[in-house]
Amino acid sequence: MDEPDEIREVVREHYGKVATQGASVGCSPGCCGAPSPGSAKLGYSPDELAAVPASADLGLGCGNPQAIAGLAPGEIVLDLGSGAGFDCLLAARQVGPTGRVIGVDMTAAMVERARANVRELGVDHVEFRLGEIEQLPVADAAVDVIISNCVINLTPDKRRVFAEAFRVLKPGGRLAIADVVNVAPLPEAMRKDVNALTGCVAGAANVADIESALAELGFVDVAVTVRPESRTFIREWMPGSGIEDFVASATIEAKKPSTACCAPTCCGGAA
Repeated sequence: MDEPDEIREVVREHYGKVATQGASVGCSPGCCGAPSPGSAKLGYSPDELAAVPASADLGLGCGNPQAIAGLAPGEIVLDLGSGAGFDCLLAARQVGPTGRVIGVDMTAAMVERARANVRELGVDHVEFRLGEIEQLPVADAAVDVIISNCVINLTPDKRRVFAEAFRVLKPGGRLAIADVVNVAPLPEAMRKDVNALTGCVAGAANVADIESALAELGFVDVAVTVRPESRTFIREWMPGSGIEDFVASATIEAKKPSTACCAPTCCGGAA
């Protein structure tokens, strides 16, 4: 499966089912019938887990972007692939009522579920928008921080996602992303497996490609840190496949320079 539109449609359909039926339909981290490890195993504290509705935590992450985001009161946060709103609702606690959180997801059922969770909590500084992360429905230089949890690997055009991130970040803004990266070449059969794609495996990029794309787009202080301990829960995604030998969870951090635009792809240039 190599066509971008086909990949997007498969992912959209899959996560639409997750939104209405739960993670048991076969998504990372609870893919292929394996139980989800739960967000507690991904670095979230008991206090964080207790602060949001249970229906917001579908166990779809591969890390905790909150832990590296350093969110402060009054900041504007954008979550790429916000799902049922778990990370958005946690971010809202940190930025407070003077801040704002925007979640973008391409699956209508996920957006509706996230909005229901916001209504349940009664917070008014969180909103969810339907859209693709390669074409963000967000204005230029509008946000302070971009977070994302195990989503960018699902997109067929990761460079475009990072270009859009650069566009919407304010000067001095930052990325704080948890995602799956490729650490060894995938076997051909696994690379073409639909379950491996929707399970956050087949679409993972390698560290060097991510670092070079971010640098070429103009980001500075780029750091991609692989978490070897993630093998423990990744092997549960596709039991018996040895997938933990090919992908790992990682944190992706970078900043948009505070000075004027310096990259050839920003400020309206072609990505």
